[in-house]
Amino acid sequence: MRKVTFPHVGESYRTFKMLLNDLGNEVILPPRPSRRTLNLGVQHVPEFACLPLKILMGTYLETLERGANVIVTSGGVGPCRAGLYAEVHKKVLHDMGYQVEMIVFEPPRLHPINFIRNVHKLNPARLSIKAIIECIKRAWRKLQALDNVEKATHVIRPKEIRQGDTSRTYKKVLEWIDSAYTMDEIVEAEKAALEELHNIPQDPERMILKVGIVGEIYVLLEPASNLEIEEMLGNMGVEVERSMFLTGWTRDNTWKETVQGMTVKEAAEPYLPELIGGHGRDSIGNTVLYAKRNFDGVIQLAPFTCIPEIVARTILTSVSKDYNIPVLTFFLDEQTGKAGMATRLEAFVDLMKRKKTKIKQNKLLPASSF
Repeated sequence: MRKVTFPHVGESYRTFKMLLNDLGNEVILPPRPSRRTLNLGVQHVPEFACLPLKILMGTYLETLERGANVIVTSGGVGPCRAGLYAEVHKKVLHDMGYQVEMIVFEPPRLHPINFIRNVHKLNPARLSIKAIIECIKRAWRKLQALDNVEKATHVIRPKEIRQGDTSRTYKKVLEWIDSAYTMDEIVEAEKAALEELHNIPQDPERMILKVGIVGEIYVLLEPASNLEIEEMLGNMGVEVERSMFLTGWTRDNTWKETVQGMTVKEAAEPYLPELIGGHGRDSIGNTVLYAKRNFDGVIQLAPFTCIPEIVARTILTSVSKDYNIPVLTFFLDEQTGKAGMATRLEAFVDLMKRKKTKIKQNKLLPASSF
């Protein structure tokens, strides 16, 4: 009996669970990555491997313990080790005695035949092409709903009067979207979830900082890998805007590159005109765009030893200077602690508040003061 699992990436598992069930698969849900997950991964991959590879290794071992025998994951393009993850995981698992099947989806825009073959493998229900398309449309709409609700929390959390209301409400409304099945139910669940979040008591007079978050896709999308940095920032009065969501990444890699993706490349071109793999160029381009939109700061999240983000980090020093925007980088690995991250964030937030207050004071001074 085929039992299918996949990486845990934020709340997207709710979408993949529905889609794979619709296609006739028995799904083994990946648990939210924990310290045990990371420890399992660290034991079985090279020490110099980056954090996503370690967490995914641990995730696969935990799901194999629960009976999974098929792993569905994504590939990659360009000079980045992410494209080798699946092969590394498969070899390690086989060496450990697990006879697991690895189904790797490459970007459909570049490898359409790979996409069609993999969908066929994951369709034991033998649904027609029309039925498969309908299942994908519903899954896509649910993924959009999940991303839209998460974006709303980033705006509301820093303004909440009672700390924790947004996080508690978010957990509740996620279940509404999770239980929605038909297209109408998904749309209605999203609408109800957004209304519930906007009903949270907020302080409209509070000074709010705006920070953009850039970096490698996995540590951006999986809160367990970045120690819930977005929630920490929200509790400090910071509205975050993440440069990447799964819907945007999927659009750029499935159909065609969006205008947003092209704009990011144009913004990065004076500093880095070539693709260096991963999301290094995106980190630079998005930082430039955030600066032009008068954000108060940018935070870069990167796995330790991630070459594209290391290259981006050296260039971001120049971007920060040219656009007068503070940039803080976190290189994440199994040694990263939440307390240390919180301390650095508090100092960064304090720096941005001082800068914003100074700018406001200068604007209020009469012209003769200058």
